[in-house]
Amino acid sequence: MKAALKDLITERMQILIKNAISNARSNPELAERQASLAKRLSTKHRVIMPYELRMNFCKKCKKFIVPGFTARIRIGRSSVKSVRITCGFCNHTYRKIIKKQIPKGQ
Repeated sequence: MKAALKDLITERMQILIKNAISNARSNPELAERQASLAKRLSTKHRVIMPYELRMNFCKKCKKFIVPGFTARIRIGRSSVKSVRITCGFCNHTYRKIIKKQIPKGQ
């Protein structure tokens, strides 16, 4: 695939996800449709969706989630610093590790 086409598709995915996030509160159906279009673009043209866009999808039900509206975000309280994300649709919780624990011997 040509690099120009890959850049164009990635830019289009970013625009669609950005619009989906802004439309999530006022029109959730439109936001879900825009997010699914972005996901279809990535699969049809075999372009890997960037991480900052991928993290807006639930890992279990694959639905589009918006932090604070369709997902709950919490900071982990254990020794491993992490952010816990809970999907509002399937109630699945997963963690994003912020900083790994440093061993005490070093």
